[in-house]
Amino acid sequence: MQHPSINPDKSSTGLDPKVAALLCYLAGFITGIIFLIIEKQSRYVRLHAMQSTVIFASILIINIVLGFIPIIGWLLGILLPLATFVLWIGLMVLALQGRIYKLPVVGDFCEKQLNRF
Repeated sequence: MQHPSINPDKSSTGLDPKVAALLCYLAGFITGIIFLIIEKQSRYVRLHAMQSTVIFASILIINIVLGFIPIIGWLLGILLPLATFVLWIGLMVLALQGRIYKLPVVGDFCEKQLNRF
């Protein structure tokens, strides 16, 4: 299945919107928050920033919780960083290609949150 490729609207940061969207994922939720604050114009960049913030903050919380669960939590805690790395690379590639990929559940939540701003 092909994800929709768009010509993103211009970013208020002065960066190419595809590059700005990629940078939203670069340092996880930290760069996501930064771009949510500084991006005023591009809905494309803001969606990627919101998605980065929500998904990577959630992964951090899950990883902390798994650390308190003996054996199974520890085993899952080993696999989670590998899955996170694959997700991180994939989201950055999709953003750089100009594709809007909304993660299941998180993507719809992020879009609703953006409509509130």
